[in-house]
Amino acid sequence: MTDATLSKSPRPARSYRWIGIAAIVVLAGAMAFDTKIVRIGSENDVQVQKFSPEAFGAEQFPVIRQSVETRAVDAVELAQAIAADKKAAGEKYGVATSAGPVFPVKFTGVVGERKANYNVVAVEGLPAELTVRVQTGPALNGTDLRDATGQIEFGQFRNQIEYQDAGSALNNEVKKVVLGGIDPAALTGKTVSVVGVFKLVNPKSWIVTPVRFDVQ
Repeated sequence: MTDATLSKSPRPARSYRWIGIAAIVVLAGAMAFDTKIVRIGSENDVQVQKFSPEAFGAEQFPVIRQSVETRAVDAVELAQAIAADKKAAGEKYGVATSAGPVFPVKFTGVVGERKANYNVVAVEGLPAELTVRVQTGPALNGTDLRDATGQIEFGQFRNQIEYQDAGSALNNEVKKVVLGGIDPAALTGKTVSVVGVFKLVNPKSWIVTPVRFDVQ
């Protein structure tokens, strides 16, 4: 065998093995450099960032209830203001929304008929043509509580679904905290004191979502 033939002999397998190991080490280093470690519970934890309607409702309902109770207007005074000038009444007492102002209101009255998820309450001093209905469940509809303070806005949520879920979560807190011990079917003829909110859609029909409901 000539020297030329010997010079073309393949490299030992050991050399290729070391080259492969070196390549793996370089690749692992690059992956480590590009990897972000996220601690569970940190602000970057996806589980923490995921919106929880239940947690939102439990946290926000006491805040909203306190705001509504502080600002609540006597129903007779509010009805007179709305009849005189709806726009002025909304600016003075309400919180503006795209569907009309949300008013905080308080009243004492006698419960009349129950229909669907509402109880009608007769309030002395209100016009005869004005019907006051209080949502007593089991289903509570609308987003009046969510919109009642003007502090909860769409931009705080990732999408419309979360925004709607926030309203539903607050209604669920009403069912649990405010109405949990009340049998709406047994209220007829009883005197109740209510603090709540309603969105002014029809001046002759108020649908009130309560934040406080006391049976005397």
